[in-house]
Amino acid sequence: MHNSISAKSSIPSNETGAPARPISKGRVGLMVAGSMFSGLVVSLALVLGPFEGAQEHVIMGTALLGWALGWALLAVLSIRWSDQPQRWAVVPAALMALAGASLLIFRPDASAFNALGWIWPPALIALAIWMTMQARAHLRSVTRRLLLYPLFAALVIAGVGGSYETIQEQVDRSATAMPGHLVDVGGHRLYVHCTGSGSPTVVLVSGLAETSVYWDGWIAPAVAQNTTVCSYDRAGQGWSDPPASPQDGVAVASDLNTLLDRAQIAGPYVLVGHSTGGAYIRVFAARYPDQVAGMVFLDSQPNEAFTGLPDFPSQYNIISRASALFPSLARLGVFRLVNQFAADPLPVPTLDEERAVVSSASLNRIQRDEFAELPNTLKEAAELATLGDRPLIVVTAAKGAQAGWLPLQDEMTGLSSNSVHRILPDTDHPGLIHDRAGAAQASQAILDVVASVRSGTPLTKS
Repeated sequence: MHNSISAKSSIPSNETGAPARPISKGRVGLMVAGSMFSGLVVSLALVLGPFEGAQEHVIMGTALLGWALGWALLAVLSIRWSDQPQRWAVVPAALMALAGASLLIFRPDASAFNALGWIWPPALIALAIWMTMQARAHLRSVTRRLLLYPLFAALVIAGVGGSYETIQEQVDRSATAMPGHLVDVGGHRLYVHCTGSGSPTVVLVSGLAETSVYWDGWIAPAVAQNTTVCSYDRAGQGWSDPPASPQDGVAVASDLNTLLDRAQIAGPYVLVGHSTGGAYIRVFAARYPDQVAGMVFLDSQPNEAFTGLPDFPSQYNIISRASALFPSLARLGVFRLVNQFAADPLPVPTLDEERAVVSSASLNRIQRDEFAELPNTLKEAAELATLGDRPLIVVTAAKGAQAGWLPLQDEMTGLSSNSVHRILPDTDHPGLIHDRAGAAQASQAILDVVASVRSGTPLTKS
């Protein structure tokens, strides 16, 4: 009788005296899958939603906070509702939350991100290995092998890729001699490289996601046989120091004007702009007209891109979102891997240097910033009303051109009463610089403008 009473008294009761129902322990595998899925969804929602197109520190910071939420959910849910508490998940949750919040608060610049490249990859690898050991010891679920182990392997791969990218970028800078020199333009230094001799000096201005390197393949050597030719890296590109903040066309033009002055490169200049580089030189010409002797637009971005090109607004929206992710992907070595298999007709060693520089996180970071400022840059470029009778050649790559591109290219000839429009039906946009045949046509256009400046005679309409 005593034993029976004791047994009954050990059963929990509620306020009515009825036996209470024991807490049901849920399946930990569902909690693991749900928590990781939540972390992924929240990260993507933040990066592709309210923070789409944001700067690198915002993209990385919000993504880390999303994943921190996923690990926190795993810890809380498993401790509260399962018989396999995953208390170790508090560690990645806290570390990722701390890292994400730090990026958002301190807003590291390009140099700080490059320095962090020596720290986060080994730390990520160590964390992934530690989490693997903890999951192995505390989790008895098929999700450990099907979900967590692949996730941990991905983190290790990301750490290895990040380490390789950081080391390789340092090797590239150490192994490649800088043929030009750096000039302080006020707060940061810009790289410039001049070859050849004679006047007028030709200044080559690259498009988005490019540097001075690609001019060295075909065009700069050809022009240097006839006159002085200079290529340079905008702030954040190639050898140049990063800017304090994203630059619009006015800031780029101001930098270039200061660079040419302090490097003692005599003007006036024949300005050559490829792609968006054409918009930058139009801003320069509007602000410093006395420094312009002539111009060459190589498939230049038109001022009316957003209104005159039917497909461009949607393309811009897609690219602006994607380009915000490029710096982070570059830091993982993704572009370095992809570019190794990309065909490119540039000659060696320019090809190797081009692949290295376009793979770097620094260039992809400045590409995002310049693309974000593109609407302002095109408005500033439209301030150039006329070049008078200074020679202007517009070279258009017709192969693969989007709807509306050719008419807007033709309109650019109206900037000068001494202009020529040359359409190349078999050359595409990058081919004007990268392909030998297209670059030969581009080089000839530059030399024709140089000859017109020297002789004071109009361009030949051919």
